[in-house]
Amino acid sequence: MDHLIAPHAHRGLDSIEPRLLEILRLGAYQALYMDGVPAYAAVSETVEQARSVVDAKVAGFANAVLRRVVEAGDGPDRFPSFGLDPAGFLTTWGSHPRWLVQRWLTRWTPEEVRSLVEADNRRPTVYLVPLDIAPTDAAERLSRSGIEAAEVGQGTRCVRLESAAEVRRALDVISPAIVQDPAANLVSRYADVPSGTMVADLCAAPGGKILALSGSPATLLAADRSESRIDMLKENARRTGRPLLTVVADALHPPIARSDVVLLDVPCTGTGTLSRHPDARWRLEPGSIVQMSELQGRMLDAAAPVIPPGGLLVYSTCTLEPEENEQRVRRFLDEHDDFAIEVTGAVPGAFLDVAGHLVVTPQHSDFDGAFAARMRRAA
Repeated sequence: MDHLIAPHAHRGLDSIEPRLLEILRLGAYQALYMDGVPAYAAVSETVEQARSVVDAKVAGFANAVLRRVVEAGDGPDRFPSFGLDPAGFLTTWGSHPRWLVQRWLTRWTPEEVRSLVEADNRRPTVYLVPLDIAPTDAAERLSRSGIEAAEVGQGTRCVRLESAAEVRRALDVISPAIVQDPAANLVSRYADVPSGTMVADLCAAPGGKILALSGSPATLLAADRSESRIDMLKENARRTGRPLLTVVADALHPPIARSDVVLLDVPCTGTGTLSRHPDARWRLEPGSIVQMSELQGRMLDAAAPVIPPGGLLVYSTCTLEPEENEQRVRRFLDEHDDFAIEVTGAVPGAFLDVAGHLVVTPQHSDFDGAFAARMRRAA
């Protein structure tokens, strides 16, 4: 919208009062993309809103700008050429911050980044993970109930729903089950937690990863710093019948002294889940990556003493950025030489990099993005 409006705001978008710019965006969207709203009605309503919300003096400006936007249209010729200026095209047509697109273009081809941007802009698919029955059985049970569903496979236990409107009914049909993207489910599978162990998830809410763990851990402790999110986790545990010990605690100050396995699904920039959080791309800044990486490092350092010799630390994120993923893990291993990556083959090799990290990218999988490192402490 900003790209289509900018040529008709001669002093630039920065000169437009923020509330007025929001109104122009809404008006342009109505006129160009909502077939049920005639363009003249969208223009008229936008002018009236500008007059009442901002100031009567801006009504003429709003009228002139929006009429020009409507006349110019939104065809491909209104945007930079993908072949000649991929960053310009993916920033404007793709509606992504330029700094983020340029970062990605240093790592992947323009075609791969275009696929990533397109994945971010699609309505996200809804997936369920049945906890007590096989995905094949779950898909068949859903189909018999009139709910279109299909097993995902690819090392996950996920079932894809064709309609997001069927989520509540589907959860009843295959109860117990949770809503979880295949990328997040792959993290739980990759963790490959041994049976009979104590598992502490220090950033647990809303609880999907710990609830989806394979095997039979003896004790599951779920911690999160947010009391409201712990309440959400408790409800998910109650609904699925899974026994969880829960505690409100900050991962920087673990609430336990020792645990066989520690899951650390750290806060991150979330660039692998922008389809589910479309506005997040505009809240991020280049400095966000550095800030998150520093916080993640402190969390890793706080978790390390909790793990006994021979224990496991599973670090995970839903970001695509190396500073929060591979580089963060490499720095931790450099500083804690009694830890090493250990891979068990619990997930397909297509999702593992040469170092043994789990790496899932939206442009290559059609799933969300995810990263994980499974690290064993030396016995």
